[in-house]
Amino acid sequence: MPKHKPAGHPAVSPYLLVADARAMLDFLAATFGARELYRKTREDGSIMHAEVQIDDSVVMLGERPERAAAICGSVHVYVPDVDACHARGLVAGATSVSPPTDQPYGDRTAGLRDAEGNLWWIGTHLAG
Repeated sequence: MPKHKPAGHPAVSPYLLVADARAMLDFLAATFGARELYRKTREDGSIMHAEVQIDDSVVMLGERPERAAAICGSVHVYVPDVDACHARGLVAGATSVSPPTDQPYGDRTAGLRDAEGNLWWIGTHLAG
């Protein structure tokens, strides 16, 4: 096992700086079935750092300082059923950027924008 990274962590993980980490954790769980791996809170109860697992990947996040400007990211996630994931994301408070659509490169894709402004590109690779 490599010693340069924690067990179960990929070499590259998105890190989101958000205003409301609890809401983001709820969104990730509802939309992607994310499982929380770790949470470190500050004395005031805000979340300094959290990690969730989505399939074989880890997404890290933390609450940005109150006066810090919003930093939006863009993340691609392969999911078993893009249509179902897109629908769950809408129920969890995201807005649709792109409805589920078959693409000429062999994926069915969709896009969501979460309440923080991050873009979540979701896809299911079609057989063939």
